[in-house]
Amino acid sequence: MTPDELSERLMVFALRVARMTEALPSGPAARNAADQVIRSSSSTASNYRAAQRGKSRKDFANKVKIALEEADESEFWLEYIERLELVPAIKLKDLRHEANELVRILAAIRKSSRD
Repeated sequence: MTPDELSERLMVFALRVARMTEALPSGPAARNAADQVIRSSSSTASNYRAAQRGKSRKDFANKVKIALEEADESEFWLEYIERLELVPAIKLKDLRHEANELVRILAAIRKSSRD
């Protein structure tokens, strides 16, 4: 996967997450979870994009690290939404799988950027 393809995949993930939150109920727990997962998923995409424009290898590695942390946080919030039963688990399955894959991809990039 090229950096541009990953950047697009992260953007699509953030958009899918944002659309999913539209179906959440309007209670305080749902609003909090929606805000958090929208922030973390979009931050994953924006930090990876910033990494591509990094000024140095160290800058690249730092921004990828942030993107990885945000992807992991997105994975957490999707699980939280599922456990609160705000959305049926079957409807979150693909998003949770994608979040997990993105965490693994970003972890591998981070590891190789430190070598």
